[in-house]
Amino acid sequence: MRRTLLSVLLTACLAASPVAFAQDAVPATPAAIAAQALDHLDAGQYAQVEQLFGTQMAAAVPEDKLKSVWESLPGMVGAATGRGEAQTTEQNGATLVTIPLHFEKGEMLAKFAFDGEGKIVGFLIQPAPTAEAVPPVAADAPFTEQDVSVGDGERALPGTLAMPKGDGQAPAKLVPAVVLVHGSGPQDRDETIGPNRPFLDIARGLAAQGIAVLRYEKRTKARPQDFASGEFTIDDETTNDAVLAVEALRHVQGVDPDHIFVLGHSQGGMMAPRIAAVSGHVDGLILLAAPSRSLLDIVIEQNRRLAALNDGKIDDAERAAIAALTDQVRQARDPQTAATTATLLGQPAGYWRSVDAVNPVAEAAQVKLPMLILQGARDIQVVDADWQNWREAFHSDPKVTFKLYESLNHLGITGEGDGSLAEYQQPGHVDASLIQDVAEWIKAH
Repeated sequence: MRRTLLSVLLTACLAASPVAFAQDAVPATPAAIAAQALDHLDAGQYAQVEQLFGTQMAAAVPEDKLKSVWESLPGMVGAATGRGEAQTTEQNGATLVTIPLHFEKGEMLAKFAFDGEGKIVGFLIQPAPTAEAVPPVAADAPFTEQDVSVGDGERALPGTLAMPKGDGQAPAKLVPAVVLVHGSGPQDRDETIGPNRPFLDIARGLAAQGIAVLRYEKRTKARPQDFASGEFTIDDETTNDAVLAVEALRHVQGVDPDHIFVLGHSQGGMMAPRIAAVSGHVDGLILLAAPSRSLLDIVIEQNRRLAALNDGKIDDAERAAIAALTDQVRQARDPQTAATTATLLGQPAGYWRSVDAVNPVAEAAQVKLPMLILQGARDIQVVDADWQNWREAFHSDPKVTFKLYESLNHLGITGEGDGSLAEYQQPGHVDASLIQDVAEWIKAH
């Protein structure tokens, strides 16, 4: 089965998807419309589903593309076994409906966004957060974990501090500390993607080696209501809370306030230099799978790559879908488009223009901090072009260290062969050598 435009939306690194439906006999509620759309998909009635599309989305995701994407799911997560109860919320002037999808080998979420006329203007299928509880810290572990807050008042974000032990359960000396900054999309403190929890692995791995680690719920996950107006930037989404997290660590007893680092993954790595610049209290940066180019360009590139992944060709339907996506990028970049207008992936144009204004390489050069730049050679989202940009800019800087891992994917997890979205559904752990490299680098700085 060929991978298509919509296939990229199965990764939790994208926040929403511009797939729309419309229908002749529209049920009364968004939840009912969403359920009916899923019924049509289950029955293989793709033409009927396509009748639900708005004009723009019909061009982006025609009947054959829906069929390709929907029928690719069993190959990743097995046969469907049922659905959960729909949940409806309001966000950014749209009605959101989330329906759990149960499969033999995993859980997925179908997410729909409706406009004021009851039309589906967004459709996303993504791995559901794992239902398994986070395993407790072993009693004999060399660190403890405790709940903390990032920020103050009702807008504070819940987080977890992993703190090395010392004599009497307290650090014997001041320890270095790290703030973990998430990739794009709503993310929990463990950066849960399918059965994998990269930030849990990194936090506990570093804490076991004497480094304090703060991880927290991303604002888009914990407080989506803070974005209801549609007027927000990438700094509202990422930078400002990371700065608060750095400040929180500086006041933790036992933490060395002069040795606090930021480890950013994916979009978090792209924003790490800005976080350091705004904070003024960051001693070094660790960039894991960090884009060095505009995310708007990368989204188009990802979809082209995935469309041609199996046979090296892009068919007419895929070409039309990519053209529609490219037009959404153009619209988002157009200063004449109102800032609150929903564009690419359902996000406001103003948000995307703030993303487009980020130049991670230039901002990293300006902060002049030590950096450890990490990349998996099997990463299909942040690719060699980004890695080479970082290397070209900083190859002669003695403060910058590069590590390329031949077998790692975007999550820092080991695999074999070509990278794929399907492996995000396979349980694994962040590579121990990567965590060891991070720990040694922090201790050396």
